[in-house]
Amino acid sequence: QVQLVESGGGTVQAGGSLRLSCAATGRSFSRSTMGWYRQAPGKEREFVATVSWSGGTTQYADSVKGRFTISRDNAKNMVYLEMNSLKPEDTAIYYCKAGSYYWGQGTQVTVSS
Repeated sequence: QVQLVESGGGTVQAGGSLRLSCAATGRSFSRSTMGWYRQAPGKEREFVATVSWSGGTTQYADSVKGRFTISRDNAKNMVYLEMNSLKPEDTAIYYCKAGSYYWGQGTQVTVSS
């Protein structure tokens, strides 16, 4: 059974940093795009960042460019999201996605002003 488990969320003050991790089990995603999405209260889930299977190509939402960095470790079947200069508007549940349709349960990130 495929599972994606996110970790690393929490509460941080504006300007702070967090590093999210997503561990995939049940199959290898070394040939799949992986990414992060988020959903704030009362809003739809939105794209944050993706990384290609090789790690060579990354894409970011305009709102996080220059502040967030996505990376992956195929040997460990994991994907990461380094988040710096956090803003209150980054507050959301962050979800990991692997391939076309595998999702994690999410991890809460709260940024206080």
